[in-house]
Amino acid sequence: MEVPLSQLALNLGAATLMVAATTLVHFFGLLSLTRLMSGAHTRLRTHEGSWRQAGMILLVVIGIFALHTVQVWLYAALYRLLGEFRTFEQALYFSTVSFSTLGFGDLTLGINWRVLGAIEAVNGLVLIAWSTAFLISVTSRLRVLEHEWLAPKD
Repeated sequence: MEVPLSQLALNLGAATLMVAATTLVHFFGLLSLTRLMSGAHTRLRTHEGSWRQAGMILLVVIGIFALHTVQVWLYAALYRLLGEFRTFEQALYFSTVSFSTLGFGDLTLGINWRVLGAIEAVNGLVLIAWSTAFLISVTSRLRVLEHEWLAPKD
């Protein structure tokens, strides 16, 4: 069965809106985390201790996880709105599996919306990679601070 071009256009339109929405959620979420950390960063300079660094990393990881949760829920809400799943739990499960690129295949979208699901997987891959880069950046900054603390004082 071939999907009509008009349905494909709907897939691409919905996917474009979702990629834009999830990217904005991610951008503003990471911006908020950065601002939150900048206040903690000055306190870290005056207080040595790996516990504070661990707390900062934990804050970032939980923040990133929260951002991805919002993004997955946005896709799940759309799938429910489109009538692709009977329950929100099914839509959320499918969205989580797609966003994380696991793709178990036990639940699938109908033929009319499967391109949207494929684009969610690519969207998730890009956003998870962005999160990874952000976490590496935070970890690197904390290591620089640690070296500054351990450097001999003149």
